[in-house]
Parts: sequence; structure tokens; C-alpha cells
Amino acid sequence: MSEIEFPENLTWINTLEPLNLEKLKGHVILLDFWTYCCINCIHVLNDLKYLEKKYKDQPFVVIGVHSPKFKNEKDEDNVRSAVARYEIEHPVLVDSEMILWRAYGIKAWPSFLLIGTDGKIIGKASGEGKRDVLDKTIQKALEKGKMDGTIAEAKYQIQPDFTLESLLKFPGKLAINSSLNHLFISDSNHNRILEIKLEENDIGKVVKIIGNGNIGFKDGKIEEAEFNKPQGIAYQNETLYIADTENHSIRLVNLKSDIVKIMAGTGKQGFIRNYKGDPLQVSLSSPWDLEIDDETLYIAMAGNHQIWRMNLKENIIENFAGSGREDIVDGDLNNAALAQPSGLILDKVRNRLYFADSEVSALRYIDLKKNKVKTLIGKGLFVFGLKNGTFKGALLQHPIGLYSKDDLIYIADTYNHAIRLANLNTNEIVNLIYRPNKGVCKIGNKDCDVLPLYEPNDLLQFNQRLYIADTNNHLIRIFDLTTQELKDLYIIA
Repeated sequence: MSEIEFPENLTWINTLEPLNLEKLKGHVILLDFWTYCCINCIHVLNDLKYLEKKYKDQPFVVIGVHSPKFKNEKDEDNVRSAVARYEIEHPVLVDSEMILWRAYGIKAWPSFLLIGTDGKIIGKASGEGKRDVLDKTIQKALEKGKMDGTIAEAKYQIQPDFTLESLLKFPGKLAINSSLNHLFISDSNHNRILEIKLEENDIGKVVKIIGNGNIGFKDGKIEEAEFNKPQGIAYQNETLYIADTENHSIRLVNLKSDIVKIMAGTGKQGFIRNYKGDPLQVSLSSPWDLEIDDETLYIAMAGNHQIWRMNLKENIIENFAGSGREDIVDGDLNNAALAQPSGLILDKVRNRLYFADSEVSALRYIDLKKNKVKTLIGKGLFVFGLKNGTFKGALLQHPIGLYSKDDLIYIADTYNHAIRLANLNTNEIVNLIYRPNKGVCKIGNKDCDVLPLYEPNDLLQFNQRLYIADTNNHLIRIFDLTTQELKDLYIIA
């Protein structure tokens, strides 16, 4: 099978002009078929960066072919935002109708296809853990190209086309110290946590910055510490717990001494699904959110499709819920199947731990008394949308954040750009904040005076207000539950 030309009239990201096989003649080309919701696709980005760096002076190029799972991922602007969020520097073809996916017979995310310098396909693979085999195949293909004279004399120069400067950069998760009116924000793409004092008139003042902003894995004073795309945060008793997601670790910040230290993980991704023991001896996989209950820290382990927990008193970590198989299956903790859990919230009255199971677009919970997993909303890996009404018929689209108050669960329904409200008494869900991201605004339509949400990742309630991490707008939004007004939090650095 020979290569197939890139479809015309599709959008390209990270290149100033559309690419075609004639321009890349004589190059070894690695096509990465991915979709930006997929945790496995995110994991392999480091492998791609490794290969790009190793072969940066040779005619080798990586091209991402974005092949969407969710309807929201078909939008070109959303893909562009995801490319910026994951700091992808290679060209990306936005193949929203999956033309190239079908032409090459791709079946799973992520998948890789290698094209040699002579234009012939030389390899195909899917899943994580393929760095070494890709590396060896690329090296052999370059050597073969030199021997048979098909290799390009010079590498085609490609220039990324996206930059972003803002106070917040893809803020992920939120936590609150209610006694001091302090809001914590995981400023994920700035690799830091901000502690904000909430003041009157929708103003927040930065009182502490945790992390120097560099990508790294370093403990010590808060101004020296380094993180890598931190997400979930939990506050308790002058201590902040951080899911240092791309370092695959849990970090602890003593807010009295301002010292950061690792408390779980090794800094490298692991694939362990069954473990109980020393938290510093096990490799974790993309911890995405945290929830704390006195001596127990719950961890949404998105990369393993599980929920773990850590006994803070005994310093023991263990897998808690989920077999590790990606699916939506209820039942006993060990047999239940989860799918990239990304948001946690505890309901102490009902003795439940709710979780946003993003890849199955579900709202689920663990009955902490009966040790069972149950589903409130959600039907499967490819069943999603925006539908209100009874839980049985309702639809979400890749939710990432949750907050619980009394009989209500607030849901950051991320790919619907909405905040949904689930009522546990009536077993019904409604829209609380929702306006499509795009559309025609008519004169006099007050809704158009307010910036719509753009893939919100988290939320919490404090003093009759919802604070929302409006991730792709790089803002913290405030929704007044009394006046129903949506405003921005103005942050003074």
C-alpha cells in the first residue's frame, strides 16, 4: 500500500501553508492519528517530542491527524486550542470527517503510520509504549533512504503558528480555603498554582504563587518548585495537595512553611493497576483530580481508568475502584469499569464519592458504605450529547468537573461548554449556564453581551457564587446564583 495524499481544503495547524506529499518528498513521515480527549493520545505526545528532537536535523517529520471522537472535537477552533494546550509543535491536519482515518483503515486512538522516503508505507501501530519500535523503524528508513538515493537533500522547514500570553493559561482545577476567602487555581500551562484572596467587586488578589513556572519535577521552596501541567488540587488544614498530572505524581504544599514535597509517585508514568503500599515506590498514571476526607485522599487516576486512595495517616496508597478496563460497568469496586475519571466530589451526607467519568460522558458515584460503583447519567463510550430531563435519558459530553451541595450536583459539562445541574431528589438534570459557543447574535440579545463558556474544567460554590475554571477562555468566571449573572474574576497579580 502506497501513501495517500492529504485531503485538500482541510485546515492545517502549526504550519504557515498546507502540506502535501510532494513538499515532503524524500522524508520519513510519521502520521499520528489522535483525538484531544484521549488520555492515551496525550501520553504519547512525549514520545513524539522525543523522536522529533532526536531526528531534528534529518528529513523526518511528525504530522498529527486529528480524528475526532466527540462532536465538540470536530470544531477547528477547539482543535487549535487543544494543540496549544498540549504544546504540540508539529503540524496537525484537522480531519474532522475522518477522511484519512478511513482511507488508511485506522481503528483506534492513538495509531501511528510510517511512510518511507520512497513514499511507501513501512509500518503501522496503535496504543501507548511504541517509542522504541518507532525509533528503530525511523532510523532504518532514514538509512535506507540514504542508500537508495530517495532521501531529501534538505529538511522541509515547518514553523508553528500559535502563541498565547495571558495571566492564566488553561486553568484546570479549583479549591477553596473558606476561612480566609482564598481560592486556589491550578494554572496548568504555566505549571504553577495561584492562591487568590477573594475581595469585593469580583476582584481577586494573588497572595502566593506556588511553582516557578518552568516544566520540571523539583521540590523545595514554593518559588523554586517545579511542576508539569498540574490539575487537581485539594485543601485541608494549611496543606494543599496537588495532582501533578504530567509528572504522574501527587505533591504536597505546607502553606505555613511554603515548602513543596512529593508524597506519591516516582515522576514517571506507570501501568500498575493493583497496588497497596509505599506511595513513593509506585509509578502513577495521569492523576487528574483530588478529593480529601480527613485522613483519606481520593485520586482520579485518569490514565489507568481507576480511582485510587491514600491513607494519609498510615502513608499507604492503593487502587480503590475500577478494574482498569475502559468502559462503563457498575458493580463491585474491583470489577467495575471506568473510563478516564477526571473530576471528584464527596457527598458526606449520602456517603458517596461522585466522579465525572469523561470518556463515557457519565456522572457516576462510589457508594462508600456498600463499596459499589453506580451510574446516574451515562450509557457508553460513544453515547453523548446535550439532553435534559430524567437521568435515564439525559446526555452529557465529556464532563470533567463536579461540585456537590445539598441535593444538587453542579457539572462542568466540558465539551458542551455548559454548567449542568443534577437534582438528586427529582433525578432530573437541567442547564444552568449554556449558550452555544458560536452562532448569530441578534441586536438586543443580552446573552451576546456575555462571553460564553469555553470547555470549563471545574467549579465550586462559595458564598452563593459558582467559581468556574473557564479553561479555554483562560479565565475564572463567577456565576451569581441569586442574580443569575455571569461575570469574570478580575485577578490582580
